[in-house]
Amino acid sequence: MARYIALLRAINVGGHTVKMDVLRQQFEALGLVGVETFIASGNVVFETPTQNVRALEKTIAQQLRTALGYEVVTFIRTAAELAAIAQYQPFSPAVLKTAQALNVAFLTDALEAASQKKLLALKTDIDDFHAHGREVYWLCRRKQSESAFSNAVLEKTLGRPATFRGINTIQKLAAKYAANFAAK
Repeated sequence: MARYIALLRAINVGGHTVKMDVLRQQFEALGLVGVETFIASGNVVFETPTQNVRALEKTIAQQLRTALGYEVVTFIRTAAELAAIAQYQPFSPAVLKTAQALNVAFLTDALEAASQKKLLALKTDIDDFHAHGREVYWLCRRKQSESAFSNAVLEKTLGRPATFRGINTIQKLAAKYAANFAAK
């Protein structure tokens, strides 16, 4: 049985409060097993024999829309993918020292050249970006509240949904679950 992590958009932000027990129950209602939530921001670990990630994303999103009454875009990654995202270093150590925050946006597909160009056009003295695979790394040199960039700006620029997680959250997820994923 394969283990995955679902990164859910719009959980416990913007007035959409969801108890983790409710979220867990919705995943279990789909026949997913070993369901665990990690912090209350829409990170759900689960097992399933299904290997069609696209179908899983759609099925989970539909279940959550029905149960919660609003769209919850779902991004699924394997343990190996999560570990690689946590370890990837898109910015030099010198550049990282200038950062107040490093966040990762999860996308459903890798950016094509035209979208990468649009993303890089958003670069400012405060914000820097790097696309890698199905993720966008956002380095913010000031408090995020001082930046004009946001998830909404990214989604509008790229014309597709995304969800952000801080690199610390991703590293904690990988540390807690990656070995367990790989062992399954």
